[in-house]
Amino acid sequence: MNNNYYAVIMAGGVGSRFWPVSTQEYPKQFHDMLGTGESLIQRTFNRINQLIPSDNILIATNKRYEDLVLKQLPKTTQQQLLLEPAMRNTAPCILYAALKIYDQNSEAVMLVAPSDHWIENETEFLNNIKTSFDATEKDDILMTLGIQPDAPNTGYGYIQFEQNSSEIKKVKNFTEKPHFEKAQEFLSSGDYLWNAGIFVWSAKNIIKAFKNHLPEMVDILDDGNNVYNSDFEDDFIKSNYEKCENISIDFGIMERAKNVHVLPVDFGWNDLGTWGSLYNKLEKDNQQNAIVGANTIFRDASGNMVRTQNGKKVIIQGLNDFIVVEKDDVILICPRKDEQDIKQISAAAKDKI
Repeated sequence: MNNNYYAVIMAGGVGSRFWPVSTQEYPKQFHDMLGTGESLIQRTFNRINQLIPSDNILIATNKRYEDLVLKQLPKTTQQQLLLEPAMRNTAPCILYAALKIYDQNSEAVMLVAPSDHWIENETEFLNNIKTSFDATEKDDILMTLGIQPDAPNTGYGYIQFEQNSSEIKKVKNFTEKPHFEKAQEFLSSGDYLWNAGIFVWSAKNIIKAFKNHLPEMVDILDDGNNVYNSDFEDDFIKSNYEKCENISIDFGIMERAKNVHVLPVDFGWNDLGTWGSLYNKLEKDNQQNAIVGANTIFRDASGNMVRTQNGKKVIIQGLNDFIVVEKDDVILICPRKDEQDIKQISAAAKDKI
């Protein structure tokens, strides 16, 4: 393995649209959402570890998930955890990681990837990352992976690229989640990709980009005293991290920088952001019902997503296109078409149950 290769797995989210399975105490990345025998973060770590040395994989997460990470990822050590003392979106976290990595290895190139995505073709994914590493070692560019869209999905951001004959394309612009008609236009145009939130760059060049576009954040997190990878790092982060602006890497850097490029990819990607996206990845019975954990009998029922504790007996009659989820003392029954309401439902449930 190449010792200049590093990765940062982003694992601080709550996944509130997967309530009641995903909670603040035990978010979705630590669950085996698809019944594969591995949690999402375990799957992500093991996939990346095929290309990147385990010692070079950092986990960015909230302090409250420290024990969960160390338990589920036995190859990691305390020194590989980036524990955010405050929620400040992705830009401060990525700068923190880049400064820490650069202190270890000034020639480092780094992958930034979410902990909770599903990737079908792992070999193709790793080939795409290797291609991106090669490009960012050679040139001063910031790279993202763009997913070839197969539908006018309104749940993703889009990346427009310049048409040329090269494998890696220069980015024209980023567009936030569009309405359906605009998404149809993007799909028809042929020069738009889904934004997967997977990034590759050299540590030195992303730090340079922060100095150009978010200099105040650099002033806060880079005091020039070599605190990273020292006994003073934890105290320094606890004292300074919350002073950083709450801003995403997309808004803070990617939409402002002029050297952003995208690699169009197609490795069977799903962001597993909702019960519906999970339903799409699971095998179905003849009536298009998807099941995780439950021992289920369906009668005149189709298109349902059912997830319960292993072996729970569930009989469903006359129900179509619903989400049925059981976790501990909570059962959620919700039309699949209303899955975006689950975030609000979970917030309301805290006050009543």
